[in-house]
Amino acid sequence: MKNYMKEYKYWIDSDVVDEASKEELKKISENDEEIKSRFSKNLSFGTAGLRGIMKAGTNSMNVYVVRYATQGFANLIKSEGGQIGGDSKEGQGAVIAYDSRNNSKVFAKEAASVLAANGIKTYIFEDLRPTPELSFAVRELGAMAGINITASHNPKEYNGYKAYWSDGAQLSPENADRVVAEMEKIDIFKDVRLTNFEEAVEEGKIIILDADMDEKYIEKVMEQSIGQKYIDAAGKDMKIIYTPFHGAGYKLVPDILKRLGYGNIIPVKEQMVPDGDFPTLKSPNPENVEGFELAIEYAKKEDADLIIGTDPDSDRCGVVVRDDYGQYKALTGNQIACLMLDYIINVRKENGTMPKNPCACRSIVSTVMSDRICELNDVKMFQVLTGFKFIGEKMNEVEESGEYNFIFAFEESIGFLAGTYARDKDAVLAAMLVAEIGCYYKFKGMTVCDGLQELYQKYGYYIEDTQSKVFEGYDAQDKMTRVMTEIRNNPVTEIGLDVENITDYMDDIPGFTKSNVLFYTLSEGCAVAVRPSGTEPKIKTYVMACGETKAEALERKNAIRSSIDSILEN
Repeated sequence: MKNYMKEYKYWIDSDVVDEASKEELKKISENDEEIKSRFSKNLSFGTAGLRGIMKAGTNSMNVYVVRYATQGFANLIKSEGGQIGGDSKEGQGAVIAYDSRNNSKVFAKEAASVLAANGIKTYIFEDLRPTPELSFAVRELGAMAGINITASHNPKEYNGYKAYWSDGAQLSPENADRVVAEMEKIDIFKDVRLTNFEEAVEEGKIIILDADMDEKYIEKVMEQSIGQKYIDAAGKDMKIIYTPFHGAGYKLVPDILKRLGYGNIIPVKEQMVPDGDFPTLKSPNPENVEGFELAIEYAKKEDADLIIGTDPDSDRCGVVVRDDYGQYKALTGNQIACLMLDYIINVRKENGTMPKNPCACRSIVSTVMSDRICELNDVKMFQVLTGFKFIGEKMNEVEESGEYNFIFAFEESIGFLAGTYARDKDAVLAAMLVAEIGCYYKFKGMTVCDGLQELYQKYGYYIEDTQSKVFEGYDAQDKMTRVMTEIRNNPVTEIGLDVENITDYMDDIPGFTKSNVLFYTLSEGCAVAVRPSGTEPKIKTYVMACGETKAEALERKNAIRSSIDSILEN
């Protein structure tokens, strides 16, 4: 633990810290716990970059922490020859994007100013853009790195900093550790290089990206559209409600759907305005059905077929469909993925665009139903650790080997990708595919709900349940670590069903980077995975159950859930 009071005073006395931040800090001068919370450690930089509540302090998101992290990142880029005049063959320069969150544009410009001051050619988007477009732009421009200022779907108090490498994927654990090592060598104020943003733009050190990059990205996304026949037949009549959750999908998603020929895209007007306060949302997370309350009101009024929602940085896509009783229900990420995978396989076979030796990829905590779909359709399924960067790495391996051709990847947390133009999940693409799937089933006289039931009848009943145990307090991270250690050191033989095997990904497992994940293979084809979150102090548990009937799968899911929750509490 750092000397938090010494660090607190260092900020108060610094000539670099602005007066508003100093006043904010002076107000907590009598609150030792709050000072400790803000200054006892640095905000953790990992493979997902930074994420934290926006306030002054070393353990929070603010301009000084953004500058500090960017200087560390800049040092890594320069060490690899990614600066102007550098000798890197991987690429030069860096691309910066940002979402609609409060301070995102400010943080993005600060990051650009640090990179430019370090002699690194810097591209920054003129306005907010989807995360996947940042991934695409890094690859398109041949850049060495990328930065996206976003906290994805976290509450409005949060912001974050995602770091990318030359392949367009988020940093590997090794490169994230190298950034941390560089940060540890420098002082948060004295050693950070900074230039004036506007002057750097005038001098050509910072280049503004505009609609030209959008068009290149849109072209690549639309290349993944495979069901024009179904769009032409049903797209004019199908009513789709769309909400960008006050975020970065507000332009590109409606634009692409319009270009493809959809005639009934109904936007949730109140949520089409980018706003970091998310004023009309209980949650800016499209995994949570409460985020769709206003959209569902629209759907009921319009008698819509389905609802599509993209999160604030437009990398995750949620879907709400109308069931047989006329009620609107949210699909899980696993259900959406299985619908997408089955659709891509069927339609590519139908129109002759299925490549030789097709493959797909999923995270180890995502549904095994997708494995069954692949097995019955002669598609190779790869498994990787949680985090889309690992899917990106697998895509690179597949591309380099030439043995397989990639068609689809997903994570259960509503992250999807088809095509190889990017190395991160893409909600713009996902929205396009979901709309096509709606047309596909409407053409067949079915709803999306009917289609899902058809998949269960064909491949078996699978039910997944993901929940989190949240830890609080300044030592929340330490509490979480202790619980994981306790579970690891005390293996169990039963979690609702018999434990047949325990895989600890902290061990040396061929093809996998060491990771803090415990995977329990249970009897009857069921499983449960336990892992700490990479961005928040919480332990996530993933229950995966299956059965010959829905009732059997549900019974097994409930037994596993009850047992794993009890283990975590005790």
